[in-house]
Amino acid sequence: MPTAPPDLYVVAGNPVAHSRSPAIHAAFAAQTGQHLVYDRLLCPLDGFALALRAFAQQPAARGCNITVPFKFEAWQLAARRTPRAELAQAANTLRFDAEGDGGWLADNTDGAGLVRDLTVNAGCALAGRSLLLIGAGGAAAGVLGPLIEQRPARIVVANRTLPRAEELVARHADLARTHGVMLQTARLADCGVLPGLCAFDVVINATAASLEGAGVPVAGPVLQPGALALDMMYGDKARPFLDWAARQGAIGRDGLGMLVEQAAESFALWRGVRPDTAPVLAALRAEVDGGAA
Repeated sequence: MPTAPPDLYVVAGNPVAHSRSPAIHAAFAAQTGQHLVYDRLLCPLDGFALALRAFAQQPAARGCNITVPFKFEAWQLAARRTPRAELAQAANTLRFDAEGDGGWLADNTDGAGLVRDLTVNAGCALAGRSLLLIGAGGAAAGVLGPLIEQRPARIVVANRTLPRAEELVARHADLARTHGVMLQTARLADCGVLPGLCAFDVVINATAASLEGAGVPVAGPVLQPGALALDMMYGDKARPFLDWAARQGAIGRDGLGMLVEQAAESFALWRGVRPDTAPVLAALRAEVDGGAA
């Protein structure tokens, strides 16, 4: 008796060859008994929408993840958006619902993935802490709201160009007031230099600096001893940031846990079942730390 073809998903971005998402979702599918195939989709920098629509027209296509640099554009393409995607104005997850059901749905699972990795996997409570979020692009936009909901004492959003950080903070101002969080902006060059921009409890690098092989974007004094410093990159790309954190007496963490946790959020949105992330993260961690990154 013939079986139905598997549902199709991809991670769409540029670059995308390095992505571990196909392996993560294959593990989730095997664990939960879901019949799907997950692949990579390299999109031209000037042709993201065209490439994505071509994929979505395949009868078995059901959704995709979005990575750099297309998260803002993905949000614009969707007919419907979850509240967290609407607040971020950036999407890392699309579900291809039928037009009769309202069309494509955009979500942003980055923040939920980051918060779960920090609070559960790393055991780092965020309530009452002082946080520095480096960057104001799509990655930072996706995590700011969920970080605010953890009720830290304050969050400073630092960016090379201040207006972009100010726009992101203004969009989250009401949420910050509701949760009693002081939300501020700063120029990246001032972090670790000016009073009030040093000795943070948690520092999160949401820029593409590590992906591009650039140096650590802030000065050492941003970290107080024992602070947690997380780079959203992982493997070799994150190594300079992790080494820098260790030299400052901080605890370095890469973005592998966030990657797995946000993938589980996407998987649950698509399939209606939440996978167990612990064994998938452990296996991936052993592979990456074993030199296969």
